Amino acid sequence: MRYDTIPPELFISNRQRLADLLLPNSLVILHSNDVMPTNADGSMPFCQNSDLLYLTGADQEESILIYYPEALDSAEREILFVRETSPTIAVWEGAKYTKEQAQTISGIQRIEWTDQFPQLSETLLAKADHIYLFAEEHPRSASLVETRNDRYRKQLEDKHPKLKFERLAPLMHQLRIIKSPIEVELIQKAASITEAGFRRVLGFLKPGIGEWELEAEFAHEFLRRRSKGFAYSPIVGSGANANVLHYLENNQICQDGDLVLMDVGAEWANWNSDMTRTIPVNGRFSERQRAVYEAVLRVMRYANSILRPGILPSQYQGAVLEFMEKELIALGLFSKQDAQQQDASKPLVKRYFMHGTSHHLGLDVHDVAPVDEPIAEGMVLTIEPGIYIQEESLGIRLENNVVIGKNENTDLMANIPIEIEDIEALMNQHQPSHSLH
Repeated sequence: MRYDTIPPELFISNRQRLADLLLPNSLVILHSNDVMPTNADGSMPFCQNSDLLYLTGADQEESILIYYPEALDSAEREILFVRETSPTIAVWEGAKYTKEQAQTISGIQRIEWTDQFPQLSETLLAKADHIYLFAEEHPRSASLVETRNDRYRKQLEDKHPKLKFERLAPLMHQLRIIKSPIEVELIQKAASITEAGFRRVLGFLKPGIGEWELEAEFAHEFLRRRSKGFAYSPIVGSGANANVLHYLENNQICQDGDLVLMDVGAEWANWNSDMTRTIPVNGRFSERQRAVYEAVLRVMRYANSILRPGILPSQYQGAVLEFMEKELIALGLFSKQDAQQQDASKPLVKRYFMHGTSHHLGLDVHDVAPVDEPIAEGMVLTIEPGIYIQEESLGIRLENNVVIGKNENTDLMANIPIEIEDIEALMNQHQPSHSLH
């Protein structure tokens, strides 16, 4: 792996916390993700199942966890199965975990080869009263792909129709929503790599540069710092493209006088960052761009001030929309009278700010969380307000990642320039000949 070794204490603690949530005499079985095909004999880069990674640290295909914390035989309480290597695999694919390496990474003492799983699992299934299996329950998930965990569930249902299966996902959502100090360090590392990429772009952007070239500058900086790359497909939208929330083409030329919205983030050790900055192609904000930018920044700061322990996400979003409405009125996008007469089912604010302000962040960019769970200390969330004015071909979004603290939030992206003066100074330090608008 490119990344530094993660202390196994993280995964040991995560398993112990899961044990506290299980029903008596429960067995957890969790498989890794598949290596997904592309075409012919091609395949996508491997991406581990986030829950398996959270519980074991095993970042390798064909890994399986059996977790049976109340087993009478201590040797059966936790078993990690990993793929056995061979001279042929070593030549074609490279090294795989040894049993000793798997022990060191996971903190699990009993390591078996994956081909031992069928026999051992059948023995333990007969002893347990409750069987916890993984199923994708993220509210945004719309995958049509059958996973290894899906196939295993079907096999068990066919072979053991009387077994009682329990849902693992709600328990994992409850565990993963609060980040440990080690996780926060990993997300901070990802944010710091993202910062390096952004500073590189500030010195590179000028009129005539392609959006794809900005994407390439980020990729260069992320990879040279040993990240696997982007945490998600990067959005680099200049001019009117900034108004497309999930713009991924990144194929247009950045024009003099336009802004460019860059929603990008690096990953580190499978934990993710998520940043958005909107900057002027020529290094100077116009008066109108400045006004809209400052409005977005005020909303961002207000959101941070109320994103505190105890508030419900729905209450938080409602309060942010109320604050945003005032900013949109001040920008002349609609009047106070318009707001008073608006259809409550179609609020005017949604015309210019149509997405949520925050989401959880961690092993998944849109990290798992129970629905409308009150904000609590130790959560990591994004704050990402935006104003999108289609008729002006102007879109501005700003986004930082924060850790919810007892007394105040910690901004993991506090060192990434966001003030207009700082951005202009850094851009013009490299590009003194910008035209003014």
